Amino acid sequence: MRLLSHTIGIFTNPDKEWQAIRSDKHSFVQVFLSHVPILALIPVVSAYIGVTQVGFTIGDNVQKLTPGSALTLCVITYFAMLFGVYIFGEFINWMAKSFKVEGDEEMRHYEGTALAVFVTTPIFLAGFIGLYPNLWLNAAVTLLATAYSIYLIYEGIPILMNIDKERAFVYASSVVTVGLVLLVSIRVGTVILWSMGVGPVYQHG
Repeated sequence: MRLLSHTIGIFTNPDKEWQAIRSDKHSFVQVFLSHVPILALIPVVSAYIGVTQVGFTIGDNVQKLTPGSALTLCVITYFAMLFGVYIFGEFINWMAKSFKVEGDEEMRHYEGTALAVFVTTPIFLAGFIGLYPNLWLNAAVTLLATAYSIYLIYEGIPILMNIDKERAFVYASSVVTVGLVLLVSIRVGTVILWSMGVGPVYQHG
């Protein structure tokens, strides 16, 4: 329960919460499994309901996906998000050595995974907007969530990794770059899957 309580604290008092997260000293597996599989359900379940029950506008028509098509896309998206957060954490952990983050390998691994988990939390929570699949509204909310996630990276690294602000700024900038590259990679992967036939199927009538 304490791990899940961090989800609220990261919004209400991020500095204090980063300190609490650092002091937890759980394993990277614990911090990953206690958050990501649950939070990743928010955008996929919301999107499934939105695209099958509410629908979205294409031109002058409201379109909905078939349940089977939506389920396939949501399952793929779900596992892509799990994989993306895991890889993000591994990159953060790998870069920790270059920035001379103190602590043993197990501690650095926990800190890297914890950072990946909690900075992506705003994006997962923003997934509720998928219940109403309007392109511009979804884009605006996702952009705001991404901006807050970037803020959390710059705010969290000097506290969680216990390094000076100069190193933390460069480290955080590197983490943001990796995060954006992963995001683009997932998008490209989605396009490739669509080109292979794993794309949306619309309801008729």
